[in-house]
Amino acid sequence: MQDQWLNMWNERYKQREFAYGVAPNEYLKEQLQNLTPGKILLGAEGEGRNAVYAAKLGWEVSAFDISKEGKNKTLELAQENQVDIDYRVGSFPELGFKASHFDAIALVYAHFPPSLRASYFELLDRCLKNKGHVIFEAFGKNHLPYREKNNKVGGPPDFDSLYSIEDLKQFFPDYQLIELKEQEVELSEGLYHNGVGSVTRFHGVKQQEGNKH
Repeated sequence: MQDQWLNMWNERYKQREFAYGVAPNEYLKEQLQNLTPGKILLGAEGEGRNAVYAAKLGWEVSAFDISKEGKNKTLELAQENQVDIDYRVGSFPELGFKASHFDAIALVYAHFPPSLRASYFELLDRCLKNKGHVIFEAFGKNHLPYREKNNKVGGPPDFDSLYSIEDLKQFFPDYQLIELKEQEVELSEGLYHNGVGSVTRFHGVKQQEGNKH
C-alpha cells in the first residue's frame, strides 16, 4: 500500500505541469501575512508552491514529502524565484528535523495515512517552539458528498483520511485557538483542486512544551 501511495505521487508530480499550481494556498497566504518571518516547516509539501511563497516573504523554509519528484519540482520553482528550500524526502520521523526549532509549521492538504497521524503530529509538535504557530488546511469530514458531485475538487475518497474539528483538538491539545472550523470553500488550485468542497482550517499557537495525548 505504501509503495502504491508513493508511486501515485511520483507519477502525479513528474508531469510537466504543476499538479496544484504555483500560487500559494489562499488560507496559508492569509495567515502568514500576520506573522513575523522566522523558521517554518511545511509538511507533505509536494511541488513547493507554499514553501516558495513563504521563502519569498523572508521565512527560512524547510519542507518534507515522500516524493522525490515533488522535491525536483520544488527546487526548480525555488530556483526560478531565487530562494532556498531545505527539502527532505522520506518518512518524516527519519528526516532529522530538530526539536523546538521552528517558529511555524504549515500543513496544507497533508492527508497523512490515518495509521501515522498521531505519531506524525506528536513529532511535529516537538519540532515547534513554544509560542509557535500551526497553520492547517485539509479536506474535512463533510467533504465526500462534494467529491461525489464533482471529482475535480479532489481529496481522499475515504472518510478516515479526512479531518474533523475534533481531530485537530486531539492532535494539538495545548494550543491557543486563533481559528478552528470546517467550512465550504471554492478551490482553484492547479489541475486537481477545482470546485466547491468542505475544508477544515486550524490556526493555533503552542502554549507549552510537549504534546499530550
